Amino acid sequence: MAEPDRPQADALLKQAAREARGRLKVLLGAAPGVGKTYEMLREGAERLQRGEDVVVGLVETHDRVETAAMLAPFEIVPRRQQLHEGHALGEMDLDALIARRPAVALVDELAHSNAPGSRHPKRWQDIEELRDAGIDVITTLNIQHVESLNDIVASFAQVRVRETVPDHVLEDAEIEVVDLPADELIARLKAGKVYAPPEAERALGNFFRKTNLQALREMALRRAAQVVDRQMLDQVNASGVPGQWPAGERLLVAVSDAPGSDQVVRAGKRLADAMKAPWTAIVVETPRVAGLDGPARQRLAEALQLAVTLGGVITTEPAATVAEGLTAHIAEHRVTQLVLGKSRRDWWFELRHGSVVDRLVRETAGVSVHVVPLAAAPVPPDALKRQKVDGRGIGLGIAASVLTVVLGLALAPLIGSGAVVLLFLLPVLLAASWHGLQAGLAASFASALGYNYFFVPPLHTFTIADPANVATVVLLALVAIVVSQLASRLATRASIGSRQARENAALAAFGQRLAALSSEVDTAETITGELARLFDVVTVLLVADGCGSLRQVAASATEIRLDAIDLASASWALERGTASGASTDTLSAGDWQFHPLATSLGVLAVVGITKPDGGAPLAPDRALLFTTIVGQAALAWERIRLEADARGVAELRSRDELRSTLLASIGHDLRTPLTAVVGAVEALQAEGVSGPTMELLRVETRRLNRFFADLIDMTRVEAGALAPQLQPVDLTDAVAAALADTGADLAGHRLEIAVPADLPLVETDPRLLHHMLINLLSNAATYTSPGTRVGVTAGLTTGGMLELVIDDDGPGLPPALADRIFDRFQRGEVSDRTGGTGLGLAIVRGFGDALGIVTMAANRPQGGARFTLGFPAARLVHTSEDAAA
Repeated sequence: MAEPDRPQADALLKQAAREARGRLKVLLGAAPGVGKTYEMLREGAERLQRGEDVVVGLVETHDRVETAAMLAPFEIVPRRQQLHEGHALGEMDLDALIARRPAVALVDELAHSNAPGSRHPKRWQDIEELRDAGIDVITTLNIQHVESLNDIVASFAQVRVRETVPDHVLEDAEIEVVDLPADELIARLKAGKVYAPPEAERALGNFFRKTNLQALREMALRRAAQVVDRQMLDQVNASGVPGQWPAGERLLVAVSDAPGSDQVVRAGKRLADAMKAPWTAIVVETPRVAGLDGPARQRLAEALQLAVTLGGVITTEPAATVAEGLTAHIAEHRVTQLVLGKSRRDWWFELRHGSVVDRLVRETAGVSVHVVPLAAAPVPPDALKRQKVDGRGIGLGIAASVLTVVLGLALAPLIGSGAVVLLFLLPVLLAASWHGLQAGLAASFASALGYNYFFVPPLHTFTIADPANVATVVLLALVAIVVSQLASRLATRASIGSRQARENAALAAFGQRLAALSSEVDTAETITGELARLFDVVTVLLVADGCGSLRQVAASATEIRLDAIDLASASWALERGTASGASTDTLSAGDWQFHPLATSLGVLAVVGITKPDGGAPLAPDRALLFTTIVGQAALAWERIRLEADARGVAELRSRDELRSTLLASIGHDLRTPLTAVVGAVEALQAEGVSGPTMELLRVETRRLNRFFADLIDMTRVEAGALAPQLQPVDLTDAVAAALADTGADLAGHRLEIAVPADLPLVETDPRLLHHMLINLLSNAATYTSPGTRVGVTAGLTTGGMLELVIDDDGPGLPPALADRIFDRFQRGEVSDRTGGTGLGLAIVRGFGDALGIVTMAANRPQGGARFTLGFPAARLVHTSEDAAA
């Protein structure tokens, strides 16, 4: 039993782990539009005024003017542009934010899914990495995105949210509810402050109905209260403060094998619903429970299954007695409400065994005990038959007494008859300790007779002349009873400890075996084999094969048969992340029960179990151990997947390094002789040498020179050797300079230039931007015919971004290359004589990423290609004239 006045080790470790990381504050709302982002920026501004280092990692303004205005005092880390299906998506630049290392980062939308190709699939994982780096984070979240509430929200809102946050992310977070009454939120929606009018009308008729908003508001308030209560308990446990601390109700339902236990479970469920409190169903595993017969064990399993069906959490507590187990659990988990049943017993039973309810009332101060009356416990007709006679123990007890008589006769002349009586305690103690009450009583009776016959006057008769000798015989019997009871308790505790040790050893050995494996097949075989051994079931592990079906990785039997309903159940568990199949609420007609291996990467596999005899696959009283093993299996499977990904990344990195080294070597080694050749050609032209051969030599040497320049620049991009020198740049001047340097390439094309002179300056590196523009203009000249149009336009978008567009009337981008046009060595369909190197656009993308410029490519509706350079609002430099305008 945990001592309530001493700090608990688990709580201290949890507290230490929390203090070693950055803090997380979650602004929790019932729905979009309640003001979470506004509150986040307001708090950030207050911290700035107090002198804290606060930066904006990412904030979604959703084009709300008042929200955008609140960003003015903050330093904003530029977004990282991630290309996906031809579109550049702005994501939080995690590396830049960690390198900046502020005290506090403001990161909007905790449940956001990152663009494919990002380091983490979810933003909450980005935030976890920020916290690991020691950065405090303030973020926002709507209640419908909490993983455990997803199904509940879908049941009344008729909308299933795909972006969810695991509950454990909120466990050590500070929760602040941004509350707004439903009527006020609806008024904001109608006023266009949340969505545009057409979208607002649709929202009011669907998700934003008043009943939905009221339910979501209550869920947000209750979840915040639960998190605060859990954190308070962690603090109380870490400090060792005694008491129940009933700031929130915590309900425990005691389940037994007694007839009517289902009534206790239902009563506990009703009480939990009335109190809106979490509840747990507990079974105290005493030695008696371990020896239950079939019907009693079935009643216990059915009661536990009912608790699971009604939404309770089941747990077990090994203990010598029911009262000890319940008292220990109540003290450790600070339970405030206890529900248990009480059967009507006769006075003799109460006298011998006592009342569990009375003892709990005495020993659990501060706990409300709710007693559910049950019918009188039936006495099995064979109850007396079950009390087996321990003939071996009785015989050994009597034999020990006989040996003691012989020893006493030999020692009586030396120690006297008064001390001989002490010798007769030995067989009683030994028999009672080793073989229990029956052997102890037999030894005490035989010892009393032997002592009376051989040592009590008159000798060699069973007559007792001295009344004191009667007390000696009675004392021997009492010693046998007491010692046997003590020995029984010690044996019980040893049995419980031994069982716990076996389970813990099995878990530890299972974890060690998993840690030593490095392949999916070996890991799957270990998982299925361990589950089959511990739970006496047939097991199978399935994964998705990428084609919409399931693939068997390993099984504990040679022949596994899964029919259509079993496969449907396995698919359900894989897609929904919940158990399905036999003895569950989903597709229960099947023979198999499937459990997901859920990790932070999602559900990676499912494990199925079935009983060969067709019974329930998993006994409810073993569900806790099963869940623990499945959790270990999920972590091992995640490690295998991550190791495989890491190996793939390492191979790609090795190939990239080799290619970069080769490119750098070729570029630098050949650049010097090529420069000499270009100089010689120019010298010949200066001396008046001309003709078709000379012109071909001039064109090809320039093309070769550009090819090696691209190689060198691409090497710099991949090596991360770019060091941009940012300064205000006028796009009008930048475009004019690039057109001048590409005049020869664009000769014969019709140029249309529309770059207003009153555009804001952009903060960028003029040299790198110049190279980007030259590559884009050269690309347009290469892939279009002479006489066609090449246009350069610029302007501000409604979102505040400045876009510079270079388009043409050429054939456009091939559909197969539309998503990969900025990759290295990607080229359009042109001849080798006029084609490019395939590196020009890759250099544009690399330079753009280094400068924080969005690079996009698409086809024009009227034909031709369109390349866009987007300068974020944070990169614009407004002059005093711009501000006045």
